[in-house]
Amino acid sequence: MTLIELIVAITIMMVLTTAVLPVARLTIRREREKELRRDLWEMRDAIDRYKDAADRGLFQIKLGTEGYPPDLDTLVKGVDIGGKKVRFLRRIPIDPMTGKTEWGLRSMQDDPQSTSWGGQNVFDVYTQSQDTALDGTKYSEW
Repeated sequence: MTLIELIVAITIMMVLTTAVLPVARLTIRREREKELRRDLWEMRDAIDRYKDAADRGLFQIKLGTEGYPPDLDTLVKGVDIGGKKVRFLRRIPIDPMTGKTEWGLRSMQDDPQSTSWGGQNVFDVYTQSQDTALDGTKYSEW
């Protein structure tokens, strides 16, 4: 009798485990999407703060950059404002979709849907993942 009970218990556990796995995967994916949105917001906010400081004339900018940072590293390293180093980002976040710190960049001169960076300045960032989100949009369009 105990062998049959053991087999039934193991079968029930396997069925429950099989039912839980898709929910766990969905939860993990949803958390990655939240992290991606937060990281994109954080970097875009840093770009806007850099642009605002440049527009107020707090530091020298290169001609043709329109006051946007030349790259993401500049936001991390910071700029000298009145003898004080001001940083706009603590670090470049890891893209939760690709697992790398490499982000797609767009400059002011690039086409809004372009996937190649002109290199003049950093106007916008996006993930390089080509996957589709739970809401049906591509992550790279966020």
